[in-house]
Amino acid sequence: MDLSATLPLRAARRARLKRRWREAAFGVSVAIIVSPAISVFLWMLSLSIKTEVDNTAYPPVFVPEHPTLNNFVQVFAENSMGLYFWNSIVVSGLATLVALAVGIPAGYGIARAQAHKLTVLILIARMTPALSYLIPLFTVFQLLGLNNTRTALVITHLVITVPIVVYIMAGHFETLPKELEEAALIDGGSVWTSFRYIALPLARPGIVVGTILAFIFSWNNFVFGAVLAGRATRTLPAAVYNVLTFEQLAWGPLAAAALVVTVPVLLLTVVIQKEIVAGLTHGGVKA
Repeated sequence: MDLSATLPLRAARRARLKRRWREAAFGVSVAIIVSPAISVFLWMLSLSIKTEVDNTAYPPVFVPEHPTLNNFVQVFAENSMGLYFWNSIVVSGLATLVALAVGIPAGYGIARAQAHKLTVLILIARMTPALSYLIPLFTVFQLLGLNNTRTALVITHLVITVPIVVYIMAGHFETLPKELEEAALIDGGSVWTSFRYIALPLARPGIVVGTILAFIFSWNNFVFGAVLAGRATRTLPAAVYNVLTFEQLAWGPLAAAALVVTVPVLLLTVVIQKEIVAGLTHGGVKA
């Protein structure tokens, strides 16, 4: 057999084997990373469809013989979860919309002015614990009579959403080519015209990512809803705390309430995961 003919075949075989090993190693790494989160979610789902007898049984019962939805019925019937779900939608939705209205132009201005120090300040504001804002905001809202209202929650959630949108959009606008905007300015267009008709359409992937992340962080916030909201204005994460009682720890209703909080955001992420990946990838590559 001609040795020169077998060498390319061996090289191709080694390349395929190497590629398969890389794919297998990548799959194992991903499985190891996500397995704790998946295990917790599945166990929470198991708790939510079992009776309290099964939840306290030993050895533990993972798959019940007679699954039930009574825990979800109890949560919605006794804790007004429908109202709290609506409160979360209103608060997170408005906080995200206001953050987009403020953060997109701010990110564009920071990117075009090369104001990197402002980006650092915004990042510091994002990293600051929410408890640092709680006492001043509580005092201000008490003076204005806004405590226990959804308006107070929307304003406080801007502390979460605005820095996220500004930081993401500033990094995304920096990746866009400036030549198109400069051409528009040469043709007589204003800065607002170049922003509205050139930069804004090109920044759609970054806007999608900023919107999703701002909404998710706002939706999952617990501290502001637990302290500043009243019984009728609580959001879902704070409402889950209501399921806990001093008499006993009911694992079934607690897991059902936690799933009610988790599933909407989880479904949103799964449905538009391609947009998230595209936006993050586009924003991470210089044009």
